[in-house]
Amino acid sequence: MSDNLIILSDGGLGTTLEDHFHLPISHTPLWSARIILDAPDTLQQAHLAFLEAGSRVLLTATYQAAYASFEQAGFSREVAIENMRNAVHIADKARHQFCNEHPNVSPQDIHIALSLGPFGSVISPMQDFGGIYPPPYGPRAYSDSEENTTSFGDDIAGRNASIQALAHFHEDRLRIFTSDEGTWDKVDFIAFETVPLLREVDAIRQAMNNMKEIIGHKPWWITATFPDGKCQETRQPGGDNFTAEEIANAMLHNVDAMPVPSGIGINCTALKFLPGLLRDFERVMDGNKAVFLVLQPNGGGGFDLSTNAFQASEESDRWAEDLASMVREAKGKGWKKIIFGGCCKTGPSDIRAL
Repeated sequence: MSDNLIILSDGGLGTTLEDHFHLPISHTPLWSARIILDAPDTLQQAHLAFLEAGSRVLLTATYQAAYASFEQAGFSREVAIENMRNAVHIADKARHQFCNEHPNVSPQDIHIALSLGPFGSVISPMQDFGGIYPPPYGPRAYSDSEENTTSFGDDIAGRNASIQALAHFHEDRLRIFTSDEGTWDKVDFIAFETVPLLREVDAIRQAMNNMKEIIGHKPWWITATFPDGKCQETRQPGGDNFTAEEIANAMLHNVDAMPVPSGIGINCTALKFLPGLLRDFERVMDGNKAVFLVLQPNGGGGFDLSTNAFQASEESDRWAEDLASMVREAKGKGWKKIIFGGCCKTGPSDIRAL
């Protein structure tokens, strides 16, 4: 990892491909991963646009990529494996092209983060924000006609089975990359992103424990999403939501010798919710200088769960200025490093403004 205390990452790759490169990828099983197959050169250009804007962390186009999502799109496991690995190589090509064009920048200055979305990012309808998963991953699948829930309530066995199933999902997908040395060597960070559920945080740590000998010292992070300022998992069906402090504690607490992520943070969340959420995270971190912070909020007006759409930016949008101010304040809170950038509806111009 870079010795810099603060590292600027990229913005929302999927929405950038849509808004700036005019590729129709919304509402498809593969979303940004579709571009690995259809327009790899455009994907490389998107990575380069973020590097030109100042990004030094590139997230791969693998957020929604898994066996299940490729299968929904009509592709075989072999095609899935080939293209998921190719996403890493495309990011690496962008890294080296940029360095060739800018001799003052070394490839070691640019980091590739393997983007891994939650289980909800690979099912239909997508539940990366809602966290409503079908059995055994959750209590029941999303329904248009019945009340939905993210909680197992008092069903401890069901909750534990869910954690095991989710751990298997994350481990199975990660092994696609670790099993190919030429791909794995190009990955600098592992980024578990947009995690909507506390129990999925537990599952990710379980998966990393199962793979700890393979992962070795490669840094990894978990970022949670709070689409309406709250965690989507409730203690009981229809009950209180788990707090951001409890989510951060699930990421960091020492239990059964589970691996602790190198970094924790918040992504795919409206900027207006960050100050309160960050205070909750900082209470749990409590000056732990071994952990770095990752902040990647959405741009514009954020995501509206009631309409399932992104809200338009306000005229007085100060996204870059406000995020930069939060990062400056976080510097004095004891974080080892801070990686910050944008998520959905943030493009190269937003990163340049940061």
